[in-house]
Amino acid sequence: ARQMAEVSYVHPGMITEARGKLGKKLAEITSGSLNRTFFTNGGTEAVEHAMKLARLYTGRHKIITLYQSYHGATYGALSAGGDPRGLPHDSQGVPNIIHVENPYFYRCPWNSRTPEECTENALAHLERIVKYEGPGSIAAIMMEGESGSSGCIKYPPGYWKGVKAIADRYGILTICDEVMSGFGRTGKWFGIDHHGVVPDMMCMAKGITAGYIPLGGLIVREEIVKHFDEKPLPIGLTYSAHAVACAAANAVLAIYEDEDLVNNAARMGRYVDKRVAELAQKHPSIGDFRNTGLLGCIELVKDRKTKEPMAPWNATPDQMGVMNKVAAKINELGMFTFVRWNWIFVAPPLCIDEAGIDEGLEIISKAISIADEACM
Repeated sequence: ARQMAEVSYVHPGMITEARGKLGKKLAEITSGSLNRTFFTNGGTEAVEHAMKLARLYTGRHKIITLYQSYHGATYGALSAGGDPRGLPHDSQGVPNIIHVENPYFYRCPWNSRTPEECTENALAHLERIVKYEGPGSIAAIMMEGESGSSGCIKYPPGYWKGVKAIADRYGILTICDEVMSGFGRTGKWFGIDHHGVVPDMMCMAKGITAGYIPLGGLIVREEIVKHFDEKPLPIGLTYSAHAVACAAANAVLAIYEDEDLVNNAARMGRYVDKRVAELAQKHPSIGDFRNTGLLGCIELVKDRKTKEPMAPWNATPDQMGVMNKVAAKINELGMFTFVRWNWIFVAPPLCIDEAGIDEGLEIISKAISIADEACM
């Protein structure tokens, strides 16, 4: 309200105090020379602009992403992601997107015996693809800071660092999509902070305003911005850096700090890990739990030994019988969480306490009992 009383909208090429304050704050909480932000209306637009900027900066055209990933629902972003919801539009998809296998240790494509071996195999696979596609044609490798709606597939130790090393070796940019994992969700400001890597570009949205007003952003290294000092940069949006949205973001970021919500997510994440480990002793259908801070996913299986999923990846409606009952039970008991295929997501508000976690996991436990009956 205060911002609207002062100024609610100006041309996106103009400066507002709220915009300047937010840009400065984002430069403070991100790593390295990530310090120039182009503000968007949401996460998908940030991804679209990141791909465009990478291609313009490098003069190359291909983008490498992971199969099991999600980057948004516009044509470019949906093409970049590996989410099967994009399959119906494949014939009209954006060209020059190359997908590679995920380092999914629980279901490792290379049957790795340890997470470290999975890292080694996944990186070797990635570098082979880079060589096959031609390093000189690849503009960027884009990955989520931490995996989200594709199953919270945790990167095994050293994977992000290895990706960055491969990218640097061939002059390829790295784009980190923090739309879902950013702003404290994983117990650090950004998911990539767990991996000791500074990307060339970072996409953000969602948590930047906690959803109160639409806002996203693309923050990039200073060196990339300077490349366009004497060259045209064809990006822009009517509502870019909207003053009211920037004011909302400033207020939200202040709350994150004043109420210590990023550290609370880390503390409560450890408590979630402990409680779900206890549930796994009770429920034979829990095959795996992957979690970073408060971004987690319980994977249900029919048989822990064979890892047969309770519902297959990209399940059809007739294959969702058990999981639909699980989801319905959670709703019946008064809670909403995302249930997709054989995954139950655990992503509560950052302000949650142990009592809230206990209440939510008790509901999930009762629902999982339905899946237990389908175990072999």
